[in-house]
Amino acid sequence: MPETGDSALLLPAIHASHGGCWLREGRAGGMVTRAIGKGEAIMAAADTPLLMLNAPLVASRLGYPDLSGLDLLELYAFVHPARFVVPTPKGLAHALGLPEPAGDDAVALLLQQAAGALMETCRSEDWAEREGAWTALQSLVRLRWPWANVLTDCIRRPERAEKWLFSKLPEWEEARDRPQPAQVALTDAEIVGRLGALTGEGAEERPAQRSYAAEAGHAFAPRTTARQPHVVLAQAGTGTGKTLGYLAPASLWSERSGGTVWVSTYTKALQRQLRRESRRAFPEYRDGRPAVVVRKGRENYLCLLNLEDALQGGFQGRPAILAQLVARWAAYSLDGDMIGGDLPGWLGTLFRKRGIAALTDQRGECVYAGCPHYRKCFIERAARASAEAELVIANHALVMVNAARGRDVAQRPTRIVFDEGHHVFEAADSTFAAALTGAEAIELRRWVIGPEGKSRGRRRGLSARLADVASYDEEGGLAIERAREAAEALPGDGWLARVVEGTPSGPLEDLLAATRALVHARDESGGQEAGYGLETEVAQLDGAFIEVAGRAQEALEVLRKPLVKLSARLEALVEDGPDWLDGPARARIEGARGAIQWRCDLLSGWIGLLARLGGPADPDFVDWLAVERSEGREWDFGLHRHYLDPMKPFAEVVLAPAHGVMMTSATLTDGGDWDSAVVRSGVPHLDIAPRMFSAESPFDYASQAEVLIVTDVPKGDIPALAGAYGRLIEASGGGALGLFTAIRRLRAVYGRIADRLARAGLPLYAQHVDPIDTGTLVDIFRDDPRASLLGTDALRDGVDVPGDSLRLVIMEQVPWPKPSILHRARRLAGGGQAHDDRIIRARLAQAFGRLIRSGTDRGHFVVLSAAFPSRLLSAFPPGTPVRRVTLDVALQSVGTGVSVAPAPAAPEGTA
Repeated sequence: MPETGDSALLLPAIHASHGGCWLREGRAGGMVTRAIGKGEAIMAAADTPLLMLNAPLVASRLGYPDLSGLDLLELYAFVHPARFVVPTPKGLAHALGLPEPAGDDAVALLLQQAAGALMETCRSEDWAEREGAWTALQSLVRLRWPWANVLTDCIRRPERAEKWLFSKLPEWEEARDRPQPAQVALTDAEIVGRLGALTGEGAEERPAQRSYAAEAGHAFAPRTTARQPHVVLAQAGTGTGKTLGYLAPASLWSERSGGTVWVSTYTKALQRQLRRESRRAFPEYRDGRPAVVVRKGRENYLCLLNLEDALQGGFQGRPAILAQLVARWAAYSLDGDMIGGDLPGWLGTLFRKRGIAALTDQRGECVYAGCPHYRKCFIERAARASAEAELVIANHALVMVNAARGRDVAQRPTRIVFDEGHHVFEAADSTFAAALTGAEAIELRRWVIGPEGKSRGRRRGLSARLADVASYDEEGGLAIERAREAAEALPGDGWLARVVEGTPSGPLEDLLAATRALVHARDESGGQEAGYGLETEVAQLDGAFIEVAGRAQEALEVLRKPLVKLSARLEALVEDGPDWLDGPARARIEGARGAIQWRCDLLSGWIGLLARLGGPADPDFVDWLAVERSEGREWDFGLHRHYLDPMKPFAEVVLAPAHGVMMTSATLTDGGDWDSAVVRSGVPHLDIAPRMFSAESPFDYASQAEVLIVTDVPKGDIPALAGAYGRLIEASGGGALGLFTAIRRLRAVYGRIADRLARAGLPLYAQHVDPIDTGTLVDIFRDDPRASLLGTDALRDGVDVPGDSLRLVIMEQVPWPKPSILHRARRLAGGGQAHDDRIIRARLAQAFGRLIRSGTDRGHFVVLSAAFPSRLLSAFPPGTPVRRVTLDVALQSVGTGVSVAPAPAAPEGTA
């Protein structure tokens, strides 16, 4: 195929998939594409830089991890920072307005054309992202970025000096103190009227949506009794229109009261969807300020000080190139969100390092107003914007943390909608837990002491961050020094090796070593579970272990006391207000107080956990010891404590201060049984009677979907399991989401069927196999109706792929709960088998919910397990056909589309 586009970059290009390898290179007759073997492909890539798309994925396909070349994704990230593109040939073609390649053999030509198109953009006077490109390119030339020399002739030197990132970013403004929200009461008619305005004239009539919106309005009624919020529990089947259903009363209440509504989600995918939907209910700006703000934890945002350090030598080699591309993105980013925002999810995976995480504030080490970029900080801008916003879109964990730690009343949510409400229990379980592990303890040490040994970076200990306080306040300085001395008892660099080798140093490492030894001593797997973590309950501990734990507890108490003292001194300093304490200094000290209080709470949890060892069991908690392992390698040890019912602290910390709370989901109840939903909402702990509402999905599941329980795939037979997956995906022509309960089985199945499917033109992708982040994998899957995706729990919920791209869901087996110590305790308290059944039905319902996302979707839900109890069938929507069949029969059904009995008449009023 000698044809080439006019602007194509005539460099050799390679494309590798499970279906084969293709090389496009210059021959006597011009550029020619030919199929080659993996060996020749590796030799070609080693000899000269080749154009390619997603180098880590190509390297995975070739089995050559050291592959490098001219990656089109890196070039796209430089030319179009903060612009979305699906990182596939088809996605790149669509983003650049190029013809979609007809097959694998046409991809190499597309890569040349895409490179040429991006070069032309760099030469164009209309290039929207020109600002800063020439300056960044000079740094990338010095770093020997493969694309740098190619771009040098395309990007002209600007006539005037470019604004660099740190001067270009706007400064945030201080948020004004908002008055208390007005007390307003919304009528059903007003809410339905607002809903009608949002859906638009001529929209489909949805009686269930109108009833849902009116019910949601009760969460915004004025509270009549302290610690007694209005609580609405609402189950709304897929397709009800619940997003606009609760945004209607939320926007009306916020407009009239002047208050802020928080909408909380569990997944980033729903956050992105909410951001889009909210534009219909809220203005983009109100009085020059954003009306809607997306808030996440600090660890999601770019830290400008970390980026500056990376650009000035903190990163070396390939990570330094990543830092330059991130700097390009930061200048054009909407909000600096690196995890699920407008930073391409695939960018970090191109560099095969944890560079993205290193550029965020992962460890709470922010110096606040002590940072030279404080006034431009993305995190501070989001926090201040949310204090004045009408709608804050957040996640469950952040809402709980803000409620628990929020000193600022403006950041404490009082009107909350928990979408994906079936995950509130899970989020509370994580938020209110305590874990005294090596990894957690060494981070605390580094936060107090600062970097040790040869470690680089800007991380500084308390002494450096609060040097001015120490010089001004003698007692504060003494507390800092005592905290530093006490932190020496925490695990230091090399702790993991010392513990494994039996040479621990200090009371906390002694505790970790004793924990590891006891867990291994009580292991009953006989070493057969080398790939998984081990655990044992905190019971029947001998005197030696109690003695070691006591020394560790004493060390933690010695550390906590000066931190508490330091917090008090900082509070006094703010109240006294010395002459040098200007606005920025006050903000820095307030920030330090918050960080210190967080560590004091952490230490209190650890101390309480150790104090309980050897004593009577506390019925509110479940405690255990654990060794964390991955693929046979031990990476952490420690003690864990979870609430038996995490909704108890949730009720006290989140519900009690709130005025109105709504929890909503398509799977809030267990087959219509509200008892479990009420218990898992936390309201019994406050003696509240919630309002309960339920709306069935308007979808016709009898004709749109079918559940097939396959009875002849032997359990534990990997070849048979892989064969079933492969044949089902072939029968459906792709469009399959495969869900696994174990990564090991996922990898085994993928390895057996990926090549075969690719040769049939059916791309297969997989979590924990492909070097691509989960969000991008879903984007790729959504973009190609012939692609299929294998994954684990993260894909069972929160994945929205409507249309033909998802027409088959395959589960390898019934999703039984993992038999952990925590699960055993909750099972005992929750009714034994009935507790397990509720969990399984919820997981099945969530997985089934991926299949039918619109009124025109069609598909099959297949479970490859003969041991599927009939009592679990209520997990599926009423009317959904369920058949127990052989694999051959299932293949016939999948291959011919949904083949079920005629649908019964729809209930009166169903949309």
